[in-house]
Amino acid sequence: YKIYLVNELLVLTSCHATKPDMLNVHLVPHTHDDVGWLKTVDQYYYGDRNDIQHAGVQYILDSVVDQLLKNPDRRFIYVETAFFYRWWKRQDSSMKQTVQQLVNEGRLEFVNGGWCMSDEATTHYSAVIDQMTMGLRFLNDTFGVCGRPRVAWHIDPFGHAREHASMFAQMGYDGFFFGRLDYQDRYQRMMQKEQELLWRASDSLTPPMADLFTGILPNGYNPPDGFCWDQSCSDPPIRDDPDLEDYNVDDVVKRFLNIASAQSMVYKTNHIIMTMGSDFQYENANLWYKNLDKLIHYVNAQQDLGSRVNVLYSTPSCYLQELHRANLTWALKTDDFFPYADDAHDFWTGYFSSRPALKRYERLSNSNLQTCNQLEVLGGPTSTNGPFGKGDSQTMKKAMAVAQHHDAVSGTEKQHVANDYARRLATGWQHCQVLVSNGLAVLSGSTAQRFYCDYLNISVCPLTESSKKFSVNVYNPLGRPVTWPVRLPVNGTAYAVSDAAGTSVDCQVNTHNVRRSRGFAVNELVFEVQAPPLGFSTYSVSLLIISVSLESSFGKPVPLFMHVLQFLKVTFDPDTGLLSSFSNLETTQTIKLTQNFYWSVYNASDGNNSESIQPSGAYIFRPNSSTPFLISSTAKTEFIQTSVVQEVRQWFSPWVSQVVRLYAHSRTLELEWTVGPLPIHDDLGKEVITRIDTSIESSEIFYTDSNGREVLQRKKDFRPTWHLKQSEPIAGNYYPINSRAYIKDDVDQLTVVTDRSQGGSSIHNGSLEIMLHRRLLYDDVRGVAEPLNETSAIFPEGLVVRGRLLLSLDRPASAADKHRPLAQEMVLQPLLTFTDGDLHPDAKLEVGGGGGGFSGLQAALPPAVHLLTLTQWDAQSVLLRLEHQFQSWESDVNSKPVTVNLQKTHNQSHEKSEFRSHTAETKTKKLKVS
Repeated sequence: YKIYLVNELLVLTSCHATKPDMLNVHLVPHTHDDVGWLKTVDQYYYGDRNDIQHAGVQYILDSVVDQLLKNPDRRFIYVETAFFYRWWKRQDSSMKQTVQQLVNEGRLEFVNGGWCMSDEATTHYSAVIDQMTMGLRFLNDTFGVCGRPRVAWHIDPFGHAREHASMFAQMGYDGFFFGRLDYQDRYQRMMQKEQELLWRASDSLTPPMADLFTGILPNGYNPPDGFCWDQSCSDPPIRDDPDLEDYNVDDVVKRFLNIASAQSMVYKTNHIIMTMGSDFQYENANLWYKNLDKLIHYVNAQQDLGSRVNVLYSTPSCYLQELHRANLTWALKTDDFFPYADDAHDFWTGYFSSRPALKRYERLSNSNLQTCNQLEVLGGPTSTNGPFGKGDSQTMKKAMAVAQHHDAVSGTEKQHVANDYARRLATGWQHCQVLVSNGLAVLSGSTAQRFYCDYLNISVCPLTESSKKFSVNVYNPLGRPVTWPVRLPVNGTAYAVSDAAGTSVDCQVNTHNVRRSRGFAVNELVFEVQAPPLGFSTYSVSLLIISVSLESSFGKPVPLFMHVLQFLKVTFDPDTGLLSSFSNLETTQTIKLTQNFYWSVYNASDGNNSESIQPSGAYIFRPNSSTPFLISSTAKTEFIQTSVVQEVRQWFSPWVSQVVRLYAHSRTLELEWTVGPLPIHDDLGKEVITRIDTSIESSEIFYTDSNGREVLQRKKDFRPTWHLKQSEPIAGNYYPINSRAYIKDDVDQLTVVTDRSQGGSSIHNGSLEIMLHRRLLYDDVRGVAEPLNETSAIFPEGLVVRGRLLLSLDRPASAADKHRPLAQEMVLQPLLTFTDGDLHPDAKLEVGGGGGGFSGLQAALPPAVHLLTLTQWDAQSVLLRLEHQFQSWESDVNSKPVTVNLQKTHNQSHEKSEFRSHTAETKTKKLKVS
């Protein structure tokens, strides 16, 4: 279809004509196809396991294309590229030509266009960009400009993040439509006719760079009541033969006109939109289209009798075009749409923390994928076909893209579907391991077999447990050097560690934390490593002593304080074993700080049968009380002090423990928590939080990040753009924490960096709480029809989850200078690979940096600049994304534009590391990053 630009908005000549003196009702036929939820993505595509849910996406696309061809007036939109890509691959050339024509003529329109419709609370922005890139690239390569989505379409996610809107605006979308928002917010917007608005989605980017027109759909994403004509619905069809029984045209027309009139009263223009479809509908598209054809005909026939309503087939882009032509002024919004509640006691804030193990695995998989992508570039063609076989990054890219779906990383799927997401990530990582091994072989000059210890989180690594001499390769995917603590399970009691130059590295062997280990190692080797930007370093480890008993300090009094060199100091209460203060010795700051673990519960025996009040479940967080149960007022402790690390091990109960660590060269305090299996012998589900209470005067204000990027201010019992009547004082104050949260006053800022997406809040002045684990015995009646009660073969009594929180204490004006790079380090952590014995370079291989180390950069990127993407685009070019990672207001030093000289950045010693843009081979030597 022909396109041209007017006032920077794409004009679509495929749109049906509207009538300016009438109420125009835009009917948008659509299907919402979850990329996994009650069934796996494969089961949904093929229509398998219809005993769970009747849904088969391949039949939907077959049927829709057939029906579009029967009437050129008909329209349809499609969203999930993951499904369309599968279907497209199986079509013959004739069908592909037919679909291309439908797209060219605007009769089949793609909206959103990502591989999936991503979750907005629990996804990291880097992974969202990747999955959008995968979907949009396929549409562009396949259909060209006519396949380009103009509208972002997030009709089902359970709340909406400002960073998502910012990304959509920067991607060039003309508008954004969604279905879910808080019921109080919706009511107030309906009364004020502000369901369509301008979302200013960044406080750092100059308007209109992150401005996005946003529309709230009238019925979620369902058709109006009484007008669902799918095979899954029970609404009566239009019976239009007056000679037959139950003729109902007059009734249908009257009801429709009443609904249209009522809807027009809460929107601003003479154009309204109706979503004609829902979950996995249009498998028999003839049912829908036959009735929609009749509806349009009979309603429009009333115009001859004086009706001022005009009904037409439409798409979100055509609807948006008419709103643009209205040339009105729209309400402005600068915050986000969290948290979301659908009634007074049902806040969808539980899923911020549901399935914490899957959330961590997804985050770790994102880090592994970026390493895989980078080494495909740095290692050249040998990385995908080298000494270890054929490897690829595409399998992992698709698995990660699917994992961003709003019923995937969100934790709101059935258990067997969660298992499927994890299996896909594991399979993708197996493909990437071959690529990584090949790439490292090229760059190190060694074809020695590489081992991957994917279970170091439970202290399992067969090579380090058994080998007397091995090497550790530390690959750093960041554009700046990092120092990283390495903890390896071993059975010896003394080791020697040296770097590639042969310089001895300080190391210590500690007795194992019993709760931490699931393997056969009795000890743990600890040392710190350094890795160059976009490169690796290598360390050699040799066993010195096999078996000498290590002294245990279990039962000894907890030390009054822990401190390392000049950086940090923490104190403990000797009577309780709990933290009591936290000091930054460089800035001479000290705050009172205590930390403990609590659990809350909803006893569903009183309300499980109620339709109006539901218990906590995969989606909803609804504690019985505003006061959680304290797990223990004291902790049993064990203290370990070495030159590398000091740690206090705390045991609060058989199912909650923690290790408090200070590393020698770290400016952060590490809290490694282990929670589970959550006991249910009392027939009570449990939601476990950790709460940090401080002397900071935070005035009921706290801050959380949006998808790991910009930070938003939160205030207890408050919403910036509408009046809140708080009905759930805990759940109604929970927000998603994707990578960090902090509290501050004029003097001190305490920042907590997380290793996965979690939910959290500041319920009390000076406190931060984060939900770590959930195990629930009842369904919350939001569709998944299954309690969130995770077990596994390894943990049949209930899932055990481990994670890390990093705490920093700084002056507010400089705090971001620490937490920005720290959060990126948690997201893109170094990858450890191992070889048995010494590395032996192979002269036949092209050696990039020698066996000991390599960097793809001549110099580190400036502190404000983050290397977001480096991946192979095609045989001749790579995709490079650099971003400024500071908000405009948060740092006196780094919140400024930065110029990067690309010629002086890339390392030309290895020709395959040359950076080239996929959009054009630019001759620009300098790039300004704002």
